[in-house]
Amino acid sequence: MPLTPPPEPDQEPKMNWASFYAVISGVNRHSTGIGRIWLSVLFIFRILVLVVAAESVWGDEKSGFTCNTQQPGCNSVCYDHFFPISHIRLWALQLILVSTPALLVAMHVAHRRHVDKRLYKLSGRSNPKDLEQIKTQKMKISGALWWTYVISLLFRIVFEVTFMYLFYMIYPGYKMIRLVKCDSYPCPNTVDCFVSRPTEKTVFTVFMLAVSGVCILLNIAEVIFLVGKACSKHLHAAGDSTVGAWIQQKLCSY
Repeated sequence: MPLTPPPEPDQEPKMNWASFYAVISGVNRHSTGIGRIWLSVLFIFRILVLVVAAESVWGDEKSGFTCNTQQPGCNSVCYDHFFPISHIRLWALQLILVSTPALLVAMHVAHRRHVDKRLYKLSGRSNPKDLEQIKTQKMKISGALWWTYVISLLFRIVFEVTFMYLFYMIYPGYKMIRLVKCDSYPCPNTVDCFVSRPTEKTVFTVFMLAVSGVCILLNIAEVIFLVGKACSKHLHAAGDSTVGAWIQQKLCSY
């Protein structure tokens, strides 16, 4: 009788991180130097590590979790109790939410280009080269775009800190435990459950959170840079002798 290979497990659909990076990198040309460094760190040390290494480390996350009982459903119930959300899915959600504020800047830039095009056409000019130049020109971080950019940075910081706190609450000390004791129904009694490759998973967790801390520092440095640069311009600007005039000027800019 010929041997038939076991059926291959269904592969879960994975997110297209290349398309995600292409969307986010569109804002890169309007960012400061610190913002470009942040995007490089995000892509190299977070997205690439998540796709190339972390997903393979956590590939046996559910199947490698074993308990010393044959009671049906005990393994699944204990796994869900101690690991309510997957590391990979939580990291993916973190990367998406942390990168989403950059889309605010992209939408603001698109709005300014639309206004510039409309004003250009209302002036009676219709040179295709000038319209293309408006489409591709780099926007200076000033006026309302300055506020949008700074607010997006503050959102990034809030999201990063929130997810670091969530990781700490779910995995105390950011360590992957080796052995857990579970007495949830339908387990017949208190059973011992073992986690697959806990040391390797702890190393990746600490690395990803350390990179997240670096991103927080970069975002804080960029906020300080933008505020310091704006204050410097205000102090050297003629006619803007009060902070109120400077704020009014930014609020009135489109």
